[in-house]
Amino acid sequence: MKIKSLLIAAAACGSFTAMTACARAPDTASSTAAVLATAANETTAADALAATAQNPAAPTLQSADANGPRMIVHKSASCGCCGLWVDHMRAAGFAVEVRDSDNLTPLKERVGVPYAKGSCHTAEVAGYFIEGHVPAADIKRLIAEKPDAKGLVLPGMPMGSPGMESPDGRTQAYTVELVGLDGAITAFARH
Repeated sequence: MKIKSLLIAAAACGSFTAMTACARAPDTASSTAAVLATAANETTAADALAATAQNPAAPTLQSADANGPRMIVHKSASCGCCGLWVDHMRAAGFAVEVRDSDNLTPLKERVGVPYAKGSCHTAEVAGYFIEGHVPAADIKRLIAEKPDAKGLVLPGMPMGSPGMESPDGRTQAYTVELVGLDGAITAFARH
């Protein structure tokens, strides 16, 4: 609840971008509203998870497709674009658990995200890490092909990638990269 109150107060004061972990400012009032709605939904989800912990017989939170791959997403609580990426994953059938953290560096080091290939969130799914705004189709392909690798990276926050959509539809070309077990990096998908 505290996070929701802070986000609402920050949006009202016009200082929302100072609070986010994202490098992009909201483009319109509607994107601010979308970020606030995402944050409110995540707060509600956190409240439901806490209630489930107190009452194990209560139903658990699941994605629309409870049989989809289970994914854990580590992100900053105030990052709106990360929340939008989580929505993209859920819409693609992933069962997503969100874990908010103020310091993702130890996690990124543990899973093997290469230096200078970082982004604003890190996910774990099917024994792989997913760094940044990687499209769901690329993650599904990774899981289906099962390469000997640590995971996928999409450095930075390319405009037009999932969670980084622009209201005017502008996009920039980007390449999702595969990080091998030996740390070697190769192109996996071009968008």
